[in-house]
Amino acid sequence: MCESSNPTKQADTAPGRRCPENKARAAAVLVFHGELKTLLRRPRRAGPVSYPVDRRASIKDVVESLGVPHTEIYGLQCNGRQAGLEDILAPGQRLEIHPAVPPVEPLRDHPLRPALPRLAFLVDENVARLAGLLRLVGLDAAYDRELGDKDLARLAHEEGRILLTRDTALLKRSLVTHGRLVRAAEPWDQLREILTFYRTAPLRLLSRCPRCNQLLAPVDKQDVLPLLEPKTKRYYRTFHQCPGCGRVYWRGSHVEKLMRRLSKYGLHAKLENPDDNPYER
Repeated sequence: MCESSNPTKQADTAPGRRCPENKARAAAVLVFHGELKTLLRRPRRAGPVSYPVDRRASIKDVVESLGVPHTEIYGLQCNGRQAGLEDILAPGQRLEIHPAVPPVEPLRDHPLRPALPRLAFLVDENVARLAGLLRLVGLDAAYDRELGDKDLARLAHEEGRILLTRDTALLKRSLVTHGRLVRAAEPWDQLREILTFYRTAPLRLLSRCPRCNQLLAPVDKQDVLPLLEPKTKRYYRTFHQCPGCGRVYWRGSHVEKLMRRLSKYGLHAKLENPDDNPYER
């Protein structure tokens, strides 16, 4: 109960109840910027959020209680100074919370998360088709439909992978340091979103098996001859094979279709050799 020079007014304040001045001092102000606003629970989207600090909680716990996974935060200032997600929120603080500015470089250290050793993804069941598309352009994209949320978070942590999902609850798990809440609904739009959001090396089209994620290896035609159809044997002479599942790949009409699709989505220029076909006849 705050002090007052008016005895009558002071008596009207119930014992143990904070007056408005104390309430203001006991709150922190959180300002969400850019696309982070759309992740807030609806009543909070209009402007700065006044958050009552009535318990000991980290900034991570507070922002996630408002709907924003910590993986979506790339800038965090407290009263004008750099802050960390594990810092404890205190009354009177003002947090400025920013999203990423693409392209994100996960292989470099960041104030809020460590660098990854390599660019590798882990795809959740709700964006399963994205895994195959990432593999088609040569990116390491693990996927296992049998994994639950707990195992996905553990695998992302142990293997240093970026977790891709449309599930906000999954990205709030503490073991997940790198992740992206995929906004697009259609698989090819999702591919464009990820390739735009992250900085990648030039993409090597069809260098990885779209079925099992292993890198393809050149193979002599004679070694795979029993696996080929008659017309394939006749018209093609350069082949690649997956060491995992044994599937054989060559430059068929599907390659030209894939190149056209990449061009349609503005991804053609990201290829290592955008004017060449990945296989020779």
